[in-house]
Amino acid sequence: MALTPLDIHNKEFGRSFRGYDEDEVNEFLDLVIKDYEALIRENKDLQNQLLAIQERLDHFSNIEETLSKTIIVAQEAADEVKSNSKKEAQLILKEAEKNADRIINESLAKSRKIAVEIEELKKQASIYRTRFRTLLEAQLELLSKEDWSSLERMEIEQP
Repeated sequence: MALTPLDIHNKEFGRSFRGYDEDEVNEFLDLVIKDYEALIRENKDLQNQLLAIQERLDHFSNIEETLSKTIIVAQEAADEVKSNSKKEAQLILKEAEKNADRIINESLAKSRKIAVEIEELKKQASIYRTRFRTLLEAQLELLSKEDWSSLERMEIEQP
């Protein structure tokens, strides 16, 4: 059981024949009571300060824990966004490659078709040229025949 200032104040000492001076003892006890009361008050103040500091420490510990969790969540979200961005970029790249291949294939097919058409037109032009030459040669041959000359000499009779 803890000693209180009231216990010190109410303490009675027995008297003996050659005992201590009662006034000196009482004065000393008064000093001890004052100091003891001051120590008790100081101890109580320190306990209150300790409680307040402990509450603040708990508060800051909670804030630290919350911030740590927030940082972890933010890092996970950033990692997820980064991962999703990479996946989306890969999909876009694959789609672009697919479209490029399709465009190239279509262009090659059109190019082949045009090349075939050009060859066909060249053949047709050659055939046309040959036929036209043959026609012209036949016409020239017809013009160079004697019959034509005789027609020119004929006179037209008038009625």
